[in-house]
This record gives sequence, C-alpha cells and structure tokens, in this order.
Amino acid sequence: MTERLDVDALIDDPTTRIVVCCGSGGVGKTTTAAALALRAAERGRQTVVLTIDPARRLAQALGLRELGNHPRQVSVAGFEPKGELWAMMLDMRRTFDDMVRTHAGPERAEALLANPFYQTISTSFSGTQEYMAMEKLGQLAATDEWDLIVVDTPPSRSALDFLDAPNRLSSALDGRMIRLLTGPAKAGSWGLRKVVSTGFSIFAKAVSTIIGGQLLADASAFMQAFDSMFGGFRERARKTAELLRSEGTSFLVVAAPEPDALREASYFVERLGGENMPLAGLVANRTHPVLADLSATAALSAAEKLESTAPLATAVLQLHADRVALAEREKRLLARFTRAHPGVPLVEVPALPSDVHDIGGLREIGERLAS
Repeated sequence: MTERLDVDALIDDPTTRIVVCCGSGGVGKTTTAAALALRAAERGRQTVVLTIDPARRLAQALGLRELGNHPRQVSVAGFEPKGELWAMMLDMRRTFDDMVRTHAGPERAEALLANPFYQTISTSFSGTQEYMAMEKLGQLAATDEWDLIVVDTPPSRSALDFLDAPNRLSSALDGRMIRLLTGPAKAGSWGLRKVVSTGFSIFAKAVSTIIGGQLLADASAFMQAFDSMFGGFRERARKTAELLRSEGTSFLVVAAPEPDALREASYFVERLGGENMPLAGLVANRTHPVLADLSATAALSAAEKLESTAPLATAVLQLHADRVALAEREKRLLARFTRAHPGVPLVEVPALPSDVHDIGGLREIGERLAS
C-alpha cells in the first residue's frame, strides 16, 4: 500500500526550511504552492512563497493587486495567521541588476547595467531565468527572516532546469567565442597582447560582418567588466545548489491524474532521485472521488428503469455513472504511477467546484492537502 503524504507533518517540522513545488503546466502547481504557504503561516510558520511562473493568479488569490521582486506581506480581512505570510514573483531582470550592483562596485555596476549587450542577455540568455531563480532563493534563505520558503517553479520539464542553470550559463559565458571577446584585455604582456590583439582583430573583423561592429564592441566591453564577477557568480550558484540538496529542503511533485501529467511526474521523480534531491512525495491534484457507494453499472441500470417516469433522477444517476467511470480511470492511472514508484508518498486533493480566487479558496485547498 502506498504511503500517505502527511503535508502537515512536513510544514510543521521546524527543520523543513524550503519546499519546492514542481510539475508540468496546468496541474495547479501555483495554487498548491500558495495554499501550502498559507496553511503553514496559519499553523505558525514565518512563510514566504516565491513564484517563478509569470501568471498573476497567485497575487489575485492572496488579495494583492500585484507581486513584485521583493516579498510583500499578505494582510487581508479574515486572514489572521499565527505566523506570517509573504509573497513575491521573480523579476528576472531586476534580480540580475541587483546582483550586479552588489558584486561589481558602483562604477563598474553602472557601466554593466548601461551596456546594450548586458541588456540583451539579462533577459534572453539561455538559463538566465533559472539562474536568477536560484539567486533569489539564495537571497531569501540568507536573510533568516522566514523559517519556511515555498517555491513555485515554471511549468513543464524546465521546472528542474534551475539545477542545471549554473553550468549552462557559465558554459555559455565561458564559451570560446565569448572568451575571444575578452582576449585583448586578458593578455598579460605587451608581446602577448600584440599577438592576441592581432588574432582578435581578425576574429573581430569576421564576426562584425555577421553581428555588427557595435554589438561586438558592446559584448567585449561587457565581458571585460563582467569577468571579475564571474567567480562569485559561480560560487553563489554552487551554494544554492547545495541548499537544494540539504536536509532542510523538500520537493513536492504536483500532477493531475492524467496520462501526460503523470508521465511528467515520473520524469521529475526520476530526475530528483538521480540528483539526490530530497523528494517529499506526489500531490495528485484535482481528483474526482466517488461520493456514493453505487457502481456505474447499477446506476445506469436504475437510470434505464426510471427514464420514462423520473427524468431528473435518471439524469442524476447518469451523472453518477460518469463520475464513477472517471474516478476508476484516475485510480488506474495513479496505481500505475505507484507501481513504478512504490516508495513515493502520495496525497490526493479532490477538485473544487470552481476556480480558486481568494484566501478562502486557498484555505480549502490547504485543508484538502492535509486531509
């Protein structure tokens, strides 16, 4: 029998410092993260929820007009938690800008921030969003202002790309072409500078015909200014990666009881295991349990007998038969997942009759997570 995931035990444990919710798109991951954070705050934790998904649903459900790149405390009528709840949404560009200001010094920082090449890569370089998510998580953890951080991740398999982000971004910035951009500045002696500069001139002439001379000059200036930050850049990512593997971190995989979502969930579980990441369990979201002990066959048989005399009862019985068929299908899909991953604790969260749009809805999701 599959072990039940005890959500309250997870969030009540003072050694649990970070909970990362991951899963494919459209499975209710953002709502799950917000509901989990709200429940933790109501049970006494000083909690902050960080969303990397650019959707505005989280802010609306928490009664906030919008979320920014710094945590805002949730304070609305009817919400009086024993602890505190704060919420924020990652702004990739602002996080990168803040990191530059912190580590480059005032003059160099302004030069970097004004550089057109920086303005391009700070929003479009592969791995930048995931790296900045790690940076922001590291910042939140370093302050010790909160004893629980709940992280909502991007949809689909990119949810785990932040595990690869430091290497991907470092490799990109440390690649041969990018390194050539800094060649003249890094040559040590006059003779070497002359050789490198000559080679660089040939390289630059060729490349400038493709990407334009001004962009090449901007890229070279950026790399020369950025180079002194590069070691700290990698080191901070390494420390956050260690934080994600620490005993105080738990990963929750969120999935709907659908074939595609559960295949993605299997991928997440296997990837987390391969990375030695601490997996807490699977949240099977929006399930449809049967509320009456009546089989689909019996319901359809009764509906057939009542069709001519009780049309309303007939319609109810037919709806019940459809619900039973759906519930049985979901059970088969979840059973297949648990056979493949027998050691993964699981909790089913029944679907609400309507979308979550306020604190009350998040609270009910939290209750269903823990029930």
